[in-house]
Amino acid sequence: MNDVPILLRRRIEAMMLKHVLDVITERSGREEAEAVIGAACSKSAIEQGQMLAEELGHAPDLTDFAAIQPNWTREDALRIETIEMSEEKMDFNVVKCRYAEMYHEMGLGDIGHLLSCNRDGDFCIGYNPEIEMTRTQTIMKGASHCDFRYRMKKEA
Repeated sequence: MNDVPILLRRRIEAMMLKHVLDVITERSGREEAEAVIGAACSKSAIEQGQMLAEELGHAPDLTDFAAIQPNWTREDALRIETIEMSEEKMDFNVVKCRYAEMYHEMGLGDIGHLLSCNRDGDFCIGYNPEIEMTRTQTIMKGASHCDFRYRMKKEA
């Protein structure tokens, strides 16, 4: 599955999840439908993080994380402006997001954050819970860029 670009994988998932969203909305309401979709995508992101960490064979740090970033940027899926990269800090802005463009084109822009954006922090839970992500804005929600800030948690 690693040879399938993530952008294509997300498109295929979204095509199916759109129908799941519609069915759950009809049966239980939109709020429940979004909660189920969000929970499923979260679970998937955590599992993906765990699998990539297991392949490494050690607790990943931000250097390892930076090394796998091309998985998400492949085929110009994300255009990134790097601010700072180190073992303790990884700061960058996403200035172009084809994921957001794709979800909007599919009529799923209103849940794109569930399908993609929310996965970012959840991925860290599985990959290495010592990696902390903060982001205050996303292109998906209408901002000019997504501001990703990753830190290795400091021991107390």
